[in-house]
Amino acid sequence: MFGIVRPCSHRLSQGLKAEWMAHLCGLCLALRADHGQFARVVTNYDGLIVSVLTDAQTGTAGAARRTAGPCPLRGMRTASVAKGEGARLAASVSLVLASAKIRDHVADRNGMLRRRPVAAAARKVAAGWDRAGARTGATLGFDTAVLVDAVDRQVGIEELAGPGTALTVITEPTETATAAAFAHTAVLAGRPGNAAPLAEAGRLFGRLAHLLDAVEDRAADAAEGAWNPLTATGATTAQARLLCDDAVHGIRLALRDVEFADSALVHVLLVHELRRSVDRVFGTGTCSHQGHGAPGDGRPPQYGQQPPQYGQAPAGGPYVQGQQLNGPQAPYAGGPVPPGGSGGGHGGHGGGSGGGEGGTPQFPKPPKKPRGLIAGCAVAIGLCCTCQLCCTEHEGPWSRKKREPWCDSCDCCDCDCCSCGDGDGCGCCDCCSCCDCG
Repeated sequence: MFGIVRPCSHRLSQGLKAEWMAHLCGLCLALRADHGQFARVVTNYDGLIVSVLTDAQTGTAGAARRTAGPCPLRGMRTASVAKGEGARLAASVSLVLASAKIRDHVADRNGMLRRRPVAAAARKVAAGWDRAGARTGATLGFDTAVLVDAVDRQVGIEELAGPGTALTVITEPTETATAAAFAHTAVLAGRPGNAAPLAEAGRLFGRLAHLLDAVEDRAADAAEGAWNPLTATGATTAQARLLCDDAVHGIRLALRDVEFADSALVHVLLVHELRRSVDRVFGTGTCSHQGHGAPGDGRPPQYGQQPPQYGQAPAGGPYVQGQQLNGPQAPYAGGPVPPGGSGGGHGGHGGGSGGGEGGTPQFPKPPKKPRGLIAGCAVAIGLCCTCQLCCTEHEGPWSRKKREPWCDSCDCCDCDCCSCGDGDGCGCCDCCSCCDCG
């Protein structure tokens, strides 16, 4: 699974979580039905937004559903999943964009794709996905040529880009492709008046996806000598963040001009989760259920977090002669050991240089190197077949970051008045008026 919109299930109400899973499973099954089992590896979180937009415009009454059989990802349970034109359009777009991603990795010679036999096989798979996506798109009245053309132009734009080139010039092909896909959902839903604002939302979504991918991959690309838009143009992280924040705001404004029958899930995904995706990539926010403790709470510091400084007393303070000292000599003074400690002094349990409840500082390990496209696909298949995606905490197939199980039922919402499950009480389901974000 890949994509920038990865909603934590702990932030969704049961109803919206079921709807989100219905679209995710619907996309996966549409890929299998039209293009075979292997095509299911391109199932992604961003592609299902096309299906979500289509259903949001037609409404619950017009939403097509069917009962799917047992699946390992659902703990071998049946479920109601999305079907119909929205899911098939999402499958078509996912195939073409996955093909583009493969060709981009081949052009950049990333990982195993440096080897000619592997690159040749990847190109063959990408060409097959292009043709398959075009066939499905044609049955829905959607010409995938606009997507393929955008991908072809991307290579030329990257070759000409250099220091001082605007990032928006590089993101333009991605913006054009996603704008076309978003706008066609209005055609499928029979609401042509929504095409223009949805195209604008799609354009900004494409810009956001491209930039966030560039920020996430910048270090890895530098290590491999691969092309990266931020490095090539000399753009700073602050400049990329400003463009991302503007894109999130623009999407929010564009969605206000769209006539929806039921906008709850769209609002959660394209307003709140996009904002959290930006915070996550730029390291300015985390999910509240993930227990990232500060030094002194018994957990080692997280990567990039400063360990406790020498001379800083742990919670409760050091003891000398049974009394707590506040002076600079306190962390190194001898005397009776407090309950739970096993000795004072520099570096000992109960000493001032320990992390958590005592002991020597525990320095975090550096993050693991992300997997390549093919290796990540292999791991994703293994996680699917062993039910680890839905039942246990696991590593992301590509990012290698820790992910929560899909079927975790913990609830970390901080606000009970909004049925969308979003903790800031936005009122997106018209059940509260905590703020004016609409």
